[in-house]
Amino acid sequence: MKNRITRRKAITTSLKISLAALSSYAFTSTTKKTTPNFKKVEVDKLPVRLSLNTSTLMHYNLPVDIQIDMVAEAGFNGIELWMRDIQKFLENGGTTKQLKTKLEKNALTLENIIGFSKWCSDDALERKNAHEQLRQEMKIISALGGKFIAAPVQGITELNRNKYDEYAKRYNAILEIGDATGVTPILELWGMGALNKIADCAQITIATGHPKATMLLDFYHVYRGGNDWDTLDILNGKRMPVMHINDYPAEPSYEKLKDSDRIFPGDGICPFNEVIPKLYNAGFRGGFSVELFNKGYWNSMDAKTLLKTCYEKTYASVAKALSNTN
Repeated sequence: MKNRITRRKAITTSLKISLAALSSYAFTSTTKKTTPNFKKVEVDKLPVRLSLNTSTLMHYNLPVDIQIDMVAEAGFNGIELWMRDIQKFLENGGTTKQLKTKLEKNALTLENIIGFSKWCSDDALERKNAHEQLRQEMKIISALGGKFIAAPVQGITELNRNKYDEYAKRYNAILEIGDATGVTPILELWGMGALNKIADCAQITIATGHPKATMLLDFYHVYRGGNDWDTLDILNGKRMPVMHINDYPAEPSYEKLKDSDRIFPGDGICPFNEVIPKLYNAGFRGGFSVELFNKGYWNSMDAKTLLKTCYEKTYASVAKALSNTN
């Protein structure tokens, strides 16, 4: 892994001013009344969205409608929700219309839904059950106004590289369910899972031959899987609707890292100043969605403080990195 940092001209003068304003904001006191509006102005100047994966709030056991309000108040303009939180809300008498209205009023893009199904299982019956599960979940997502659902390769523990065509066939099967429901499953890379190499992810995605096939990457998972950042820009960034953003420490070494080791963007060794320009120049204009499972943060911060810190550190990291684009 290289941590090379390049310096190029700023993309716009307004972005420089915006970053300077954020730096000043981080070290001066402001009233609660002005904070949300100030942040909305800042994030709207970026050519990408800043979003939050609500895994980051998991510890606080907040209802999904409250999650939406808090994420918007913190300044984000996108959100990833977990299917289990949505289903709990519906089971308790809530409706998809209520959640859709809340997302719209808060001007939040529903980036993606986090769900889990064994669509890639070697067992045909498990795949069949997974297809039905996905079909029902996609209907819920569509009713919320969403267009994507994460699809990690559940059902297998190890990738057989002699079966690329078979995995592509299985991914294509759920893409076709997506065609019928209007919700696209995104093939997700996990650094410690069966699908942990970008090359394998790309191979399976391309082999589907499906026009909506795409992948979901994560800064931590790319590093955790032992991938190299140098060839990331060979991918078509325009096809990637969202990417999980987080950081990772220098120690322990990458193969020993756990999900809970993920830290705020900018607090670790991830070479954002190199990687984000690569993604941007490759066409990425989607959402950088903060995904953390850090127990230390959960034990030391309330939900509002955690969200505020997530937003400020993510904005600073992304804005600084984008000043290195052509």
